[in-house]
Amino acid sequence: MHDHTSGTSRRSFLLGGLSSLAAGAFADIFPPAALSAAQLADTRISKTLLIDHGFASVRQIGAGVYATISDPSKGAQTTCNGGFLVGKDSAFLIEGFNSPAGAFFQFDALRLATEVPIKAALDTHFHYDHSMGNEFYIGHNISLWAHRDTARRITETYGAMQTKPSEETLGPFEKRLKDAKTHLARAHAQSDLNAMSEILASAKASRLGLPNRPLDPAEMPLTLDIGGLSAILEHQPGHSGTDIIVRVPDQNIVFTGDLLFQGKYPVTFDPQASISAWRKTLDHFASFDKDTIFVPGHGQLCGQEAIATTLAIFDDIAEQADKLFHAGTSLAEAKDLYVVPARFKHYPIWSWGFVIGSAIELLYAEWRP
Repeated sequence: MHDHTSGTSRRSFLLGGLSSLAAGAFADIFPPAALSAAQLADTRISKTLLIDHGFASVRQIGAGVYATISDPSKGAQTTCNGGFLVGKDSAFLIEGFNSPAGAFFQFDALRLATEVPIKAALDTHFHYDHSMGNEFYIGHNISLWAHRDTARRITETYGAMQTKPSEETLGPFEKRLKDAKTHLARAHAQSDLNAMSEILASAKASRLGLPNRPLDPAEMPLTLDIGGLSAILEHQPGHSGTDIIVRVPDQNIVFTGDLLFQGKYPVTFDPQASISAWRKTLDHFASFDKDTIFVPGHGQLCGQEAIATTLAIFDDIAEQADKLFHAGTSLAEAKDLYVVPARFKHYPIWSWGFVIGSAIELLYAEWRP
């Protein structure tokens, strides 16, 4: 394996390269949060950070277990959360992040903790904010694991965005904004255009790195032993069709990818998402020990309260959508008619269409004969 250390100039370039993207939709939607009182009392969680670069920080949350928590308001290099596992024999990195700078940051953090060889890195799913940094791993001979469909879906989705004119990608969103008849419809259309612009900017700025170790769901759960630390990789459905979680069962720690969003409405825009399957996955999470530490795809470290809240959000969307469905409301109308209840008013919605509208569309599809 190559020597991955870099000079100051390369480090500054990588860590600063995508900071301008932070002005996009994620910057205001995913603010940082401090540890809760319960987490401060949890002896597994270090009270001091291993490293903090503003856009992301790394904290030890167990024996050989580290969480990378992003703050996109300070830069879009990472955007999502991730982490790494350190055993006596090797280490295992979790997430490709939003850019090579993000993957480099996490590698740099790993090297502050250990010099053991790196066994592999993992994309928890194919979405841009978890995979556009894959080039760093591939370019440094780090084996990259992911669901067997991840490489294909990265190519089909983001490869296509890279090759066609930007107007072709953004045109439908701009037209919907122009044609919006009400203030509400315009606000929703603008949020979707902002989100799509951010996705496109990330794809255009990246060289695609494709996973080279496909994981077959039929062969999971898969036990990973890196020397004194064992983790279990599981395929769980719901968010993208390519979702893999990482469990450290002996320490009650779970890296969920985007099957869990802490403190915000879950993003549901993927055509292979399924609300009913996602709920079953959340029920699975709810069966874990009450002291489980979850590292969500976005947001702060959390526990079972975040699982309960996410289920309650899905319940509320389904309840409102069910009334609209049985009243004969068209899907196009229903997407704009959801009303955020008072108890969830403080939960950010990244993009109306990619969060609420797509959830209602998925539910309508499940209910139609």
